[in-house]
Amino acid sequence: MTTPRTFRIAAIPADGIGKEVVASGRQVLDALAADSTGAAAFTFDWQEFDWGCEYYARTGKMMADDGLDQLKVFDAIYFGAVGWPSVPDDVSLWGLRLKICQNFDQWANVRPVHFLPGVLSPLRKADDTELDWVVVRENSEGEYAGLGGRNLSGRGPGGEVAVQSSLFTEVGCERIIRFAFDLARTRTRRKVSSVTKSNAQQYGMVLWDDVFKRVAAEYPDVETESVLVDAMSAKFVLRPEDLSVVVASNLNADILSDLGSALAGSLGLAASANLNPERRFPSMFEPVHGSAPDIAGRGLANPIGAVGSAALMLEHFGMADQAARLNKAIETVTAAGILPCDLGGSATTDEVTKSLIDALNP
Repeated sequence: MTTPRTFRIAAIPADGIGKEVVASGRQVLDALAADSTGAAAFTFDWQEFDWGCEYYARTGKMMADDGLDQLKVFDAIYFGAVGWPSVPDDVSLWGLRLKICQNFDQWANVRPVHFLPGVLSPLRKADDTELDWVVVRENSEGEYAGLGGRNLSGRGPGGEVAVQSSLFTEVGCERIIRFAFDLARTRTRRKVSSVTKSNAQQYGMVLWDDVFKRVAAEYPDVETESVLVDAMSAKFVLRPEDLSVVVASNLNADILSDLGSALAGSLGLAASANLNPERRFPSMFEPVHGSAPDIAGRGLANPIGAVGSAALMLEHFGMADQAARLNKAIETVTAAGILPCDLGGSATTDEVTKSLIDALNP
């Protein structure tokens, strides 16, 4: 008898609707695994960690002191959402999600923008134009490097000074830009759009532009363009059909990817992968909709972003066929009009989850 391949996954639901969507994603993944047979059989060995803002309320920390050592042994991390009104956002983000991303050198953040059947987009072009692109985000330095400080508080109210420095290294720029070009070679439209603000940020982002030109010369089969971030924001709305792979710095790609998901219909659809491509550390997969305290615990959360993130995890494991099954199930469910409230429907989290499982075996 063939022994199923087992993937050890660290589940970190964290806060708010993160708990609900991670639970949904786990159900869908386990159903997919239960249907696998023979040499292709696989299973998941889950371990859940209760880190997040509730953990912070108990301990004064967002995760255990040895949390990174605990996570190193897993094949991947399945993350929910971080943040709660009782904890400052910079404390929650830097204490958990960014702590994992930076220490595990998850330098490539991949955020697909999918326009799903049955989902109304605010873009009129989406009604009759095939739109599909992916945002590749530099995930280790740039504007989120965490360099700087607050000083001179002794001057009294109104006298303090804050310095926040962006970090751009040639190594960091080259590896994410090269990643984007390699990804473009796998797509129907082989094109990479580089996004900076180098007219105003004449050091770090000009370095990015220089590296982009140098790397692009090694990929003569890939179209290229360099666009300022404000112009690219307009292009997302006015000419999205011209996009394939968009590569940008940490902050710019973060903002643009949220815009892309909103144009597709909702941030609840947004899947992402935080990759350590060298596989020295586990990669982390998460929806990017946030913890949504206003609907947490009410059964209204949209699990599609979490399930899409699970599909990215399967791709990372080399299981493209199984990832395609998950994405096909998502399309089947939305096309059937089974939509949660953020997409204009009335389906609950459990109803969408059940429908996704049913759609795996039509």
